[in-house]
Amino acid sequence: IDVAAGLIFRPDGKMLLAERPTDKPWAGWWELPGGKIEPGETVLQALSRELKEELNIDVTAATPWVTYTHDYEKRWVRLAFCRVTGWDGTAIGAEGQKLMWVNPNEPVTVGPLLPATEPPMRWIKIPERYLLSSIQNQTHLPVFLEKLAQFLKNKPALVQFREPEWTANASTDEVHAGFIQVLELCRKMGARCLINSCHPEQWWPQAEGVHFRAADAHKINSNKATGRLTGASAHTADELAQARAQGADFAVLGHVLATPSHTDEPPLGWARFAELNRNAGLPVFAIGGQSNDTLSQAKQYGAHGIAGIRYL
Repeated sequence: IDVAAGLIFRPDGKMLLAERPTDKPWAGWWELPGGKIEPGETVLQALSRELKEELNIDVTAATPWVTYTHDYEKRWVRLAFCRVTGWDGTAIGAEGQKLMWVNPNEPVTVGPLLPATEPPMRWIKIPERYLLSSIQNQTHLPVFLEKLAQFLKNKPALVQFREPEWTANASTDEVHAGFIQVLELCRKMGARCLINSCHPEQWWPQAEGVHFRAADAHKINSNKATGRLTGASAHTADELAQARAQGADFAVLGHVLATPSHTDEPPLGWARFAELNRNAGLPVFAIGGQSNDTLSQAKQYGAHGIAGIRYL
C-alpha cells in the first residue's frame, strides 16, 4: 500500500500528531496525518487531498522527504513522508480524531506511536546542515574553531571531523588533540560531532557518532550503539542500499553539483539525486557544491539537508 504522510510544522517548530479514529485499524495509536495514494496521484497531490479530508487544511508549501517501507505483518506499507510548512486554515480533527502539537526534539507525551511513525520521529531530530572539517594542519586549527563557533552560534548543525590530509602529514597525537578540541567545542555549543571512519577505531567511542566511508559501510552494524549517530557516504544506489541495510541513521549522497574537489567526475545533478533518494529509505544529505543558498532547492528534491566544507 502506498501512503503519503505529512510532518506538519508550525513556525514555532512544533509538529502535528493525530490519533487514529476508533473506526480504523490501530485505533487509539498516534501517527503522522496522511493516507493512501490513489491511482494517478502524485505524492504531494495525495497528501494535499488527505490533509484536506482529515484536518480541513489546504496545503500551500510541502516538500518530499524520506520514502520508507514498513512491514505490518499482513501487508507492506510504503510511506512517502513529506515536510509541510505552509497551509491555509486551522487544523481540526475532521474525522473525530484527537490532535496534538509536539516538540519533535523532546520526548513525545502521547502514544503509543504507530511503528512506522517511530523512524521519522528519530530522523527529524537530525539538523539540516552537516559541516565537514578540512583543517589540514595544526596552524589552521584556531581559525577553524573560531569559524565553527560562529556558525554553531547562529544555526544548528551536525559536525564531522574528517582529516585525511592532516593525518598523512602529522603525528597521531597531534591530530587526536585537534579532534578533541573540535569535539569539546561542539559539546559546548550543543552540537553533535561525528568522526570519520578514516580515523582510528579507538577514537570512535569518544564522538557522538561515526561517519562511515562507503568502503567501511560493512562496519556500521557492529559499531552502532544506542544514542550514537551513524552516517554513511554514498555515490550509487548500491551504496545507499548498503547503508540502509547496515542500519545507518542517514546518508550523504553526491557530488550533486560541480565542485573544485571533484573536477574529474561529472556531478549527479538534481534529477539523478532525486531518483536515488526516492529509494534510499533513510534521510539523505546532498553534498557537492552546496551552500546555504542551495538548502531550499535541495529540499525540493527530497534532501534532508545539505553537507559540505568550503561553502558552509
